[in-house]
Amino acid sequence: MDQPAPLPTGVLLHLSQSLSIPLRSLVAVIELLDGGATVPFIARYRKEATGNLDEVQIQAILEKLEYQRELEERRQTVLKTIREQGKLTPELKARIAAALDKNELEDLYLPFKPKRRTKASIAREKGLEPLARYLWDQQGNGMPLGEYAATFLPDPDEALEGARHIVAEWISETAEFRKALRAMMLADGVVMSRKIEGAADPEGKYQMYADFAEPAARIPSHRMLAIRRGAKEGVLHFEIELPPEKPLVYLKNKVIREPGAWTPHLEQAVEDCWQRLLNPSIQTEVRLELKERSDEEAIRVFRENLENLLLAPPAGSLRVLAVDPGIRTGCKLAVVDSTGKFLEEAVIYPLEPRNDLAGSLQTLCSLIQKHEVQAIAIGNGTGSREVAGLVRDFLRQSGQRRVFSVVVSEAGASVYSASEVARQEFPQLDVTVRGAISIARRLQDPLAELVKIDPKSIGVGQYQHDVDQKKLKQGLERTVESCVNRVGVDLNTASFSLLKYVAGIQERTARRIVEYRNEHGAFRSRVQLLAVPGLGPKTFEQAAGFLRIRGGDDPLDATAVHPESYPVVAKIAAALGVTVAGLIAQPEVVTRVRIEEIPGLEVGEYTLRDILEELKKPGRDPRDRFVAPQWRDDVKELRDLQPGMILEGAVTNVTNFGAFVDIGVHHDGLIHVSELSSRYVKDPQQVVKAGQIVRVKVLAVDAKARRVALSLKALEERTAAPSRPREKPKPVKLHDQVAALNRRFRGR
Repeated sequence: MDQPAPLPTGVLLHLSQSLSIPLRSLVAVIELLDGGATVPFIARYRKEATGNLDEVQIQAILEKLEYQRELEERRQTVLKTIREQGKLTPELKARIAAALDKNELEDLYLPFKPKRRTKASIAREKGLEPLARYLWDQQGNGMPLGEYAATFLPDPDEALEGARHIVAEWISETAEFRKALRAMMLADGVVMSRKIEGAADPEGKYQMYADFAEPAARIPSHRMLAIRRGAKEGVLHFEIELPPEKPLVYLKNKVIREPGAWTPHLEQAVEDCWQRLLNPSIQTEVRLELKERSDEEAIRVFRENLENLLLAPPAGSLRVLAVDPGIRTGCKLAVVDSTGKFLEEAVIYPLEPRNDLAGSLQTLCSLIQKHEVQAIAIGNGTGSREVAGLVRDFLRQSGQRRVFSVVVSEAGASVYSASEVARQEFPQLDVTVRGAISIARRLQDPLAELVKIDPKSIGVGQYQHDVDQKKLKQGLERTVESCVNRVGVDLNTASFSLLKYVAGIQERTARRIVEYRNEHGAFRSRVQLLAVPGLGPKTFEQAAGFLRIRGGDDPLDATAVHPESYPVVAKIAAALGVTVAGLIAQPEVVTRVRIEEIPGLEVGEYTLRDILEELKKPGRDPRDRFVAPQWRDDVKELRDLQPGMILEGAVTNVTNFGAFVDIGVHHDGLIHVSELSSRYVKDPQQVVKAGQIVRVKVLAVDAKARRVALSLKALEERTAAPSRPREKPKPVKLHDQVAALNRRFRGR
């Protein structure tokens, strides 16, 4: 595979400055990436080379590198095209070579692009370009302008009009002007939307935007995407308005250098250019830039939510009975062992219309005893609260104190159950049973199960269908890869769906690993990976440190220590007078290490620090301890909620306008951004994360619209000022909360 062409020094300096990363570290990361190294591998095992850059910084380098290489490819195309036209001057070539932005490059290329027939081209065909040049140069030739114009056409007014069209085109194609006006519209423009007369909006989704205005510089991602969706659906019309005075003053000051007979004609050309050429063109570019900015923000929110969900605390290796609630078709049960292996299925009908409570509880009791069940996972679909209440009552009354129950999000479970992955795993099982198995496994290890599902089906996105799908897919895959490698993967139990996200491992290689494991049995060592067909030294280098083998031949294979550092650990163990196995078994021994007294370690400071930290907690899981939310038994439906209630719930989604919380009533409540904290909150992610357990206060309930307004701030204020005199409660208005809820449902 050919190495990508090196970037020019100027581009490298620009990247170094824009990312605030030392040039040496930047170049090292680019060389590693070009050599086939992955972001997780570089961040974890090449800290000396990068100067200890973290994964976020390396990811930023990768994204900027991709942009600049696309720009470089386009630059070469532009240079070739202009060169073929015989118009590539040294000055133009230098300006094109110095362009660091795609818009800037396209502005320089614009005058040389093939054009359709325009007013300016028609004027050129009439031979009016010298007259346009006369106006543009503003130098005069001793002849009155009207007489000079009459030398081109019998009608001097027609000649001057044609010349103005040519001048207008020159103005519109001047890169300097376009760049300044684009910045002006972004800074001072106002996004205006209005409802198209006669357009249907039966649910009132776009009522907020029927007569709406917000500065382009400040409009948040979710509102911009909502307006664009409304326009796409034919409900809204929107544009970016910039009062013409400012761009016209700017252009006239730039174009008109000397007063003279040409002045009124240049003024007319400027006004025509702005109205007919520049305003529509710049507005299109700014609309696209706002879209890209909104996409970037929405994808960032999606990625952060996904990361928090994937890194949710696992309940661990428990034997789990899952319940996928259903009313008419019954509740599907599935039991899995501590490794996630499917054991047995059943169906119970504890709810109306069949209401077979006795038979349902008997089935539950039988399965719990037969498989020594330790936990019951209940999907949070229709009927989940009723089933959860029955299960809790049953466990309490039957004395099953060693078994706990918890409601688990089943978002995307139906997508998984009908997927090719599920069919391969359980070809003989019904889709409903596959869904129940997925619910059970989510409790054991959310990460290992959720990687099987398209992240867009998990329900933590914001206008996910409106953003650039290629960038969204790429961003989400990188997030999954980051989470998987941060946690590490058990080589002997991981599915190929999980293995394919390990650094350096592609889907085909992941399948081959599973096939080799099925044929030869469990891996005994990391080195054994090299026997897998198609898995070479480079893939081994990238992947080995993120794969765990528990109970294998080498105790270090169960840790995050990379095989290339095993000799270092051996020297440390020898210096302490213990074996490597003894070092792993007694991590407290590591505190006695005196590095300066161990000769020949030949390892960098950052790597050595990581090795010692890993030896203190070998094979540690970076995720938090599992805690389940405690639902109130007296709150099961919306009608049970009352303003002022204090409830516990789990954050299901975080957006720019707030956070949604499952409080156990089938409909998530909203903590508007203004209710997250008593201090100003710019980014809700700074306060709450998807999957987090929170205590909230109910502010208001709209049962008809199925909206619940919640607050964290109210509890914060109550804790901060307990001695304050009690005030008469004020009526709560749902304005922002309801509007945000509407946007949330539109975003699904």
